[in-house]
Parts: sequence; C-alpha cells; structure tokens
Amino acid sequence: MMAARIIGKNCAMHDVVAEARRWIGTPYRHQASVRGVGCDCLGFVRGVWRARYGSEPEDVPAYTPDWSEPEGLERMLEGAGRHLIPAPNRPVQAGDVLVFRMRARSVAKHIGIATGPDGFIHAYSGKGVVASPLSSAWAAHIAGVFRFP
Repeated sequence: MMAARIIGKNCAMHDVVAEARRWIGTPYRHQASVRGVGCDCLGFVRGVWRARYGSEPEDVPAYTPDWSEPEGLERMLEGAGRHLIPAPNRPVQAGDVLVFRMRARSVAKHIGIATGPDGFIHAYSGKGVVASPLSSAWAAHIAGVFRFP
C-alpha cells in the first residue's frame, strides 16, 4: 500500500513538470497567464495550477512589476502558503514550486517550478518561459519551497 502512495505522488509531480514544460517558449507578458500567448512568472505557475485543478484558488489583483517592494509585504510567499504545501528542510524535488527573493532584504517576487534538484522552469522578463539550471546563484535566492496539494 505504501509503495502505491509513493508511486502516485511521483506521478503527480511528473505531471506538474510535464505541464510546466508545455509552457516553455511562451513569451513574457506582465500579469498574463495564457500558455503560448504570454505570462509572467506568477502567471506561469497559475497556468500550471489551472491545468491541474481547473480553476484558480483565488482572484489575483493587479500588481506592478515591483510587486510589493514599496510596502515591504511578502505577498508572493503568503499566497504560496495559502494554496501550496510548504516543503522546507528537504532537497528540491521535481514539481516543487520555488519562490525567490532576488535581493537580500527585499520581498520575494519570483517563482518557478523545479524539474528536479538541478533545474527549474520560470517566466523571465525579456526571455519568456525558459528552463534554467538551478545554479548555486539561483539556489541562494530561494525564499520558500512548496509543493502542489
């Protein structure tokens, strides 16, 4: 019985990565979330969520490219905590949602999906949705690790 649970969990995470890969090449568009048309990093993760669950868990209000830096609020981490399962204190695994703090003492405002311990997919300004290595430089900016429910 336990083996079936582990296999099921691995299949679910494989499905997350497979859906994330379908978004590669989508152009970067601030606040958008349409595969093949345009998205930003949050829109990309929202799109993968919709592919899994059919609809989004909450409406996302309009936001500026500086996200919540002026107010100093951790909106992205808080949103991830409301709808995803925290997965701290373990190695990054395929299907994990990674939230990044791009500068020390700044709010977390970038997000992507791990393809395994060494890579992730994200929407990057000027590049669109791309697969990137999870280099030590990127890993140093991880502010939170979550998984889909």
